[in-house]
Amino acid sequence: MFHKILVANRGEIAARVIRTCKKLGIETVAIYSEADSGSLHVKMADESYQVGGNQVQESYLNMDRIFEVIHESGAEAVHPGYGLMSENPDFARRCQEDSIVFIGPSPEVIAKMGSKIESRKTMQEAGVPVVPGIQYPLEDAEEAAHVANKMGYPVMLKASSGGGGIGMQIAHNEEEVKKAFEGNQKRAQTFFGDGAMYVEKYISNPRHIEIQVLADQAGETVYLWERECSIQRRHQKVVEEAPSPFLDVETRKRMGEAAVKGAKSIGYYNAGTIEFLVDEEKNFYFLEMNTRLQVEHPVTEEITGLDLVEEQIRIASGKPLTLEQTRIKKEGHAMEVRIYAEDPKTFFPSPGQITELNYPEGENIRHELAVHSQSKVTPFYDPMIAKLVVSGKTRDEVIHSLLNVLENYKVEGIKTNIPMLIDVVQHQAFQSGDTTTDFVSKYLQGQHAKF
Repeated sequence: MFHKILVANRGEIAARVIRTCKKLGIETVAIYSEADSGSLHVKMADESYQVGGNQVQESYLNMDRIFEVIHESGAEAVHPGYGLMSENPDFARRCQEDSIVFIGPSPEVIAKMGSKIESRKTMQEAGVPVVPGIQYPLEDAEEAAHVANKMGYPVMLKASSGGGGIGMQIAHNEEEVKKAFEGNQKRAQTFFGDGAMYVEKYISNPRHIEIQVLADQAGETVYLWERECSIQRRHQKVVEEAPSPFLDVETRKRMGEAAVKGAKSIGYYNAGTIEFLVDEEKNFYFLEMNTRLQVEHPVTEEITGLDLVEEQIRIASGKPLTLEQTRIKKEGHAMEVRIYAEDPKTFFPSPGQITELNYPEGENIRHELAVHSQSKVTPFYDPMIAKLVVSGKTRDEVIHSLLNVLENYKVEGIKTNIPMLIDVVQHQAFQSGDTTTDFVSKYLQGQHAKF
């Protein structure tokens, strides 16, 4: 195992990684921006270094400065968390060149799976079902319209790079395709430095279900069941749960085996997630692969009893998997909600000083925090301030507990999205398991602005 790990991230995921490192007796190094000097992850780490000013480009994406800190601190490995450097093949490659262990897959795999067009082609060749669509970048809006007309509406226009719903838009006719192409191509170029766009058939009323995989460097690969992440707003996940209330035993097994097949086909190692769209007949289609730890990984930990960060570190240190597929448990149910510093009516970020932070605690309640009482939420980064995870024996039990915690969760000084989360969790459709990606627009449109 490693003696010292640098965590190249911030907020709750940096704190999460540091917590596991402490459990394993590994020293930790935090990096921080000027705005994050008093942050929770900085206080938790054994060492901390400022890497730049407030803007993410001059701090957490400042590769040269981060590598200065890696060498100055004597860290042997880097955990990238999610977002930021986690899916940057150049960062992983530079770690490799500097004899620093990157706790994740190879830079070649990150690059291949970072392109949605390339990843679709790769998975199709491996025999994994993919959403019908094209396997090449579109030239312009006219070609996009031509392809969509042949495919039949509705279609989904997508940016090849990036994530978080950026560069994605449904189109129902030729005019919408042309307009969506121009706007989303510009957004993709701005956010990801890559304006490549493609079109695929829109699957109506689907579920977003992902399979967590783990693979060691010898190629041994297992799947850790699924997470359903269908409750979304603007393609951003709002509620995640494990297991899915929709899948049956046979479909779950087929999806898990397809995910393992896909991971093996590219020589994948470490933790990764294969995301699928699942239609009303339980047909599933490859959506994308995330070559990193997911925001929602705690729900998998709750039903399996595993520590995924520990497994990542073990794999990165060269140790073989000790997990056997037939012996990976799946007990109970777990749900996660993301708590954002947002105005629940407009969903605009709500930066400011937290004056009070109080929340219920208990054996089956888990808080992954990015803040503490008296923290200042700045406008410079993603406004997620915490994740709330609740587990229990049954889905109904978890829903009851989650609703109780949300109703008694107190954050003063800033606005949060907790009222919207309560509306989702207490809705009869959610409680009955009607959790498609259309849930928010279908059931909550009009209760909140800009869904």
